[in-house]
Amino acid sequence: MIRFRRRRQTTSLRQNRVQELEESNILPSNLNVSTDLTENEKLFRDIFHHCSDVVFRPVQIHEQTHLLLIYVDGLIDSKVLDEVILKPIMFQGVPQGLDDITQLRQMVKNQLIAAAQTTMASKVKEVVQGIVSGNIAILAKSENNVLLADLKGGMARSIEEPSSEPTIRGPREGFTEALRTNTSLLRRKIKSSRLKMEPLRIGEITQTDVVITYIEGIVNESVLDEVRTRVKRIQIDGVLESGYIEEFIEDAPFSPFPTIQNTERPDVVAANLLEGKVAILIDGTPFVLIVPFTFYAGLQAAEDYYERFMYMTMIRWIRFLLFNAALFLPSLYVAITVFHPEMMPQSLLMSFAAARETSPFPTAVEAFLMEITFEALREAGVRLPKPVGSAVSIVGALVIGQAAVSAGIVSASVVIVVSGTGIASFAIPRYNLGLAYRLLRFPLLILAGTLGLFGIAMGFLTILLHLTSLRSFGVPYLSPLKPHIGRGVKDTLWRAPRWMLQALPKLIAGKDIIRVPKGQKPDPER
Repeated sequence: MIRFRRRRQTTSLRQNRVQELEESNILPSNLNVSTDLTENEKLFRDIFHHCSDVVFRPVQIHEQTHLLLIYVDGLIDSKVLDEVILKPIMFQGVPQGLDDITQLRQMVKNQLIAAAQTTMASKVKEVVQGIVSGNIAILAKSENNVLLADLKGGMARSIEEPSSEPTIRGPREGFTEALRTNTSLLRRKIKSSRLKMEPLRIGEITQTDVVITYIEGIVNESVLDEVRTRVKRIQIDGVLESGYIEEFIEDAPFSPFPTIQNTERPDVVAANLLEGKVAILIDGTPFVLIVPFTFYAGLQAAEDYYERFMYMTMIRWIRFLLFNAALFLPSLYVAITVFHPEMMPQSLLMSFAAARETSPFPTAVEAFLMEITFEALREAGVRLPKPVGSAVSIVGALVIGQAAVSAGIVSASVVIVVSGTGIASFAIPRYNLGLAYRLLRFPLLILAGTLGLFGIAMGFLTILLHLTSLRSFGVPYLSPLKPHIGRGVKDTLWRAPRWMLQALPKLIAGKDIIRVPKGQKPDPER
């Protein structure tokens, strides 16, 4: 009986909580602003109850309160508020007969409020949304419409070089957490009216601003429609970073390989837009999502297009070799030393055998333990403060590795292989693609330790079949090599000269568009 009563009380509390949330969650969309200024002030004070950062500023004209300003402290520029709104109204006054809607618009027309963007709102929900979005709500006596003035300001991070994608040659600017700053960075690079930016708002509570941007006439319309559909169907309480949206719109959520690119470089976004891709900008994060994303795009860095093509082609080949070493090197070491020692030269085999003489663990266990230790040091270096993190990752690896070898716990050859694998993984330009290889390294290591080279071959074929089946918004993940498109190969494992990259990627843009006309090869004698 006692358990039954407790259960019934718990159910009653849940029902009350649900009812409270339903009552306070969303304002009625049909609730209009009243013509009584005192009634409006009471209504908005009730809405923003216990909101200490919301300021209610009455403005008196001729010893009577004619205007009421409502804004969020910290979201608006206080200096602009004083210069644009308060001083003109207080010292110049307002037009006579402030008793209908035309007078608020007349204030803007007569430059009493010289705000760049102003909108009129008559619904309470619209006014509340405008206030929490960084606008100033101006309520007038005897009027049932509210003027929302865009005076966004407050503290914001300045434009800096992105730390996650550094380059030797190229722009030094990166996106910030301010959405309008990010859109302006793109406008500076693509000065065309064909650059479109469609606004959305996602998050029932956070109401996060999202912008879908593309270049009209170049973008693949089917991809654009798919992006719109996937983004608009997101239903979530809040969006704090682009990763929230990425998990809702990706093609293969259970695949270790990413199907959406993220970057904080405006030049990378502009370059992808010029190829016909779609970018998604989210307020509050410097990382922009780009779709569709292919495997070979993950091997490309922004600097590949700023240096001479022969240098970058060589670096891409080195990058591709390191890419495979980061995945297969520990597995190959374990498989050859344990199952196929006849494949090694005798002198090298004797060296490995001598190094492993004091080790108490099998080779596969040694490699597995060292891989986990290396990943732990890497993660610790990322999470700790920068001055301490670099010291921990470098000194920790040296001290632990040398101590483990001296104590006879692991062999020196395993330490060399694992450290070489870690160095190779740092050569992958895209961090999320590098995470996939870090994850797949462990199952391949297990297959190598149990089945040898046969296990590695099984793992490689499984990965290859999986990559072949992947799609990113309808585009094959291994394109343009699978399916093979001749002109697209010019910008995969080798980077052709700029004057040879004449057409857009066909599978991405979906149409034949010439970017660089023929006959532009440098010829001093011409």
